[in-house]
Amino acid sequence: MDRRKFIKSAVAGSSWLLASNHLKGVLPLQAAAARPAASGLSRVEARYYDKLPDREIKCRLCPRFCRLGDKERGFCGVRENRDGKYYTLVYGQVASYNLDPIEKKPLFHFLPGSTAFSIATAGCNVACKFCQNWEISQMRPEQVKSRYLPPDSVAEAAAKYNCPIVSYTYSEPVIFYEFMYDTSLEARRKRLRNAVISNGFINPEPLTELIKVVETIKIDLKAFNQDFYTNYVHGELKPVLESIKQIARSKVWLEIVYLVIPTLNDRPEEIRQMARWLKAEIGPEYPLHFTRFQPMYLIKNLPPTPVSTLEKLRQLAMEEGLHYVYLGNVPGHPAENTYCPNCGQMLIERYGYTIKKINMSGNKCRFCHQIIPGVWS
Repeated sequence: MDRRKFIKSAVAGSSWLLASNHLKGVLPLQAAAARPAASGLSRVEARYYDKLPDREIKCRLCPRFCRLGDKERGFCGVRENRDGKYYTLVYGQVASYNLDPIEKKPLFHFLPGSTAFSIATAGCNVACKFCQNWEISQMRPEQVKSRYLPPDSVAEAAAKYNCPIVSYTYSEPVIFYEFMYDTSLEARRKRLRNAVISNGFINPEPLTELIKVVETIKIDLKAFNQDFYTNYVHGELKPVLESIKQIARSKVWLEIVYLVIPTLNDRPEEIRQMARWLKAEIGPEYPLHFTRFQPMYLIKNLPPTPVSTLEKLRQLAMEEGLHYVYLGNVPGHPAENTYCPNCGQMLIERYGYTIKKINMSGNKCRFCHQIIPGVWS
């Protein structure tokens, strides 16, 4: 069986399992029935594209700048040129939704202990060989089941479940930009906040507008060299670094995750270079999470990341001056906790996604009154 047939057969049996069945019957009525995506593709005009002669278009949403003829789709598979107009096919077409602790994203300095109403559509603008959600991110919308959940219904469902956050996650939110943007406005009308979990592969203009309507963005920095992005991500490093700098210049809270894959992106000197760049370009205050790799998708020949490797890289980043460096996917490890960079006391004790203790007074260390950057209320 070739890769394409294998993926289609696997998706047929597993993709809808990503959606949380316990939410059935309590979502708004217009979201009550699952439907095959092929009969539910949206036809909402996309933003950020140029019309060209002969019904061609050029997409300006991400750094790929896809140039497409009539009936062609972009690399993401969810945006299509129809007779010289560009459309998003996944507006309101939710392929996965769930209630998640915000620590799962992971966001450690943003409303700790809160629950996020998380949504995703099919599609992605990169093709990571180690993707953990490939059943939806590497699929076209016809290949997965979806549930119609427009922006007002997302905000209504989040409020009903007492979720103070709507999270755009699992696949790549950039490819469902219009849906995410409009949902963010609806969430704000209900005094909810918005968290974007992204690869950062987006152009400056749409990112500028997105920053105006969300409260936090977590960027997955895949590596600190272009060769890795070329061979394992099918993307580019430089635009991601520019996104990180642009977000840090705004009022949006930023956290960065680095999935450590043995032998591929775990070289100590490269991690030092990355830490130095982060400190120089955005400062030492934004959290950096080193996450443990598990064999998945197209990379199953490598072992899980040794915890000792994670510990070593964390130490290197802290030696370079970063104040908040965490380890992920290692429940119970002391590096899950938040420590005051001034007095060294433990401020937030975590076990996996669970908050066990908080020793802060508002945004300050309870012991020495050092201000701890983040969004705490």
